[in-house]
Amino acid sequence: MTPPSERPLTAMIDPAAGPPDCAAYGRAGGWQAARRALGGLAPADIIDMVTRSKLRGRGGAGFSTGQKWSFVPEDPASARRKYLIANADEMEPGTFKDRLLLEGNPLQLVEGMILAAYGVQAGHGIVFLRGEYHLACTRLHHAIGEARQQGWLGENILGSGFSFDIHVHSSAGRYICGEETALLTALEGRRATPRSKPPFPQTGGLWGAPSVVNNVETLCNLPHIIANGPEWFAGLGLGEDGGTKIYGASGRVAKPGAWELPIGTPLRQIIEEHAGGMLPGYRLRALLPGGASTAFLDATSLDVAMDYGSVEKAGSRLGTGMAIILDDRTCPIGMIRNLEHFFAQESCGWCTPCRDGLPWVERLLSAIEDGMGQADDMDQLARHARMLGAPGRTFCAHAPGAMAPLASGLKLFAADFTDHIRHGRCPLRMAA
Repeated sequence: MTPPSERPLTAMIDPAAGPPDCAAYGRAGGWQAARRALGGLAPADIIDMVTRSKLRGRGGAGFSTGQKWSFVPEDPASARRKYLIANADEMEPGTFKDRLLLEGNPLQLVEGMILAAYGVQAGHGIVFLRGEYHLACTRLHHAIGEARQQGWLGENILGSGFSFDIHVHSSAGRYICGEETALLTALEGRRATPRSKPPFPQTGGLWGAPSVVNNVETLCNLPHIIANGPEWFAGLGLGEDGGTKIYGASGRVAKPGAWELPIGTPLRQIIEEHAGGMLPGYRLRALLPGGASTAFLDATSLDVAMDYGSVEKAGSRLGTGMAIILDDRTCPIGMIRNLEHFFAQESCGWCTPCRDGLPWVERLLSAIEDGMGQADDMDQLARHARMLGAPGRTFCAHAPGAMAPLASGLKLFAADFTDHIRHGRCPLRMAA
């Protein structure tokens, strides 16, 4: 067995060389976990190992992966009616970690899906892929085809009696498909609207069958957990959470990109060391720590550990772990308006508060940014942030996520809102 890598997800990714084939993947340590699992571990052993590894979902919600799997009925006779879905519909603004994994080493996802499917005894795998990810789609199809030829997918894998195959579904492209029940509805060929829960997908998902939906990054961790052990993986984290995390930064930093680091790495280290700090002439003012649907943190929060609990205590969410940087020469009102435009157009339209409330928020922000703001606009925006941001007042979490940057921005940038309304135009435009 090859020595455990400190960066298990990205150790076999070489953008210049392209993704490894099955042989190269095996030489680098791939397929060891699948051999171990199918060669003697019980499905319950897989779930137990993943639970003890402290792996939490990397798609944003952060739910315990092993616990999520434990809700799937154990009846082995129903394997042909169980589904494992990899959520690769990466449409969160500012987030590109799954694209890195899909383009750099799709076989890692394939092996991760084999392990997850064996754990929950699912006979069918589906990758729900963002439609715009053309290169990822090409490389994923090639990887799946090669894995099938080499006997890693199909009937009776490695003579274990376990059968599993993977199909790639290119999404028609709606952000709401990132919500797992909307994803399932879209897979069934219907309009992508979220479902009421219960039943939860683990008991009544795709076409009413038990289904597990996991993020690409979550699944890519599995080969390393099974090959090297749950204690090893848990020990990679710097706090209560286990493993590594792909963090990223976009905006006016010197080296925007993504880096695999121990989960719990301080935000300051990510921005100043790995992203190279701010570009000359720019100062960090605030940031969204985990993609567009998280609340702003200001520059005084850079010492927060980037794990689920610590970021929540700081007033935001870890989300996807991909930070969007706001500098001192970018208008925060314009940035928030741009985000709310995205969320408004991506609403599925199922419930009235989201369908009508988000466009109204966008219109108010556009009026303020264009110099036509009124004295009571901030109160109106705050009221929408309260009404749409409270869990349970909309059908799913789309509107609450959209309100996170607005609600935090109203507090953090109150003076900017006031100046926009008082001067009748953006102060940054006046200064220019």
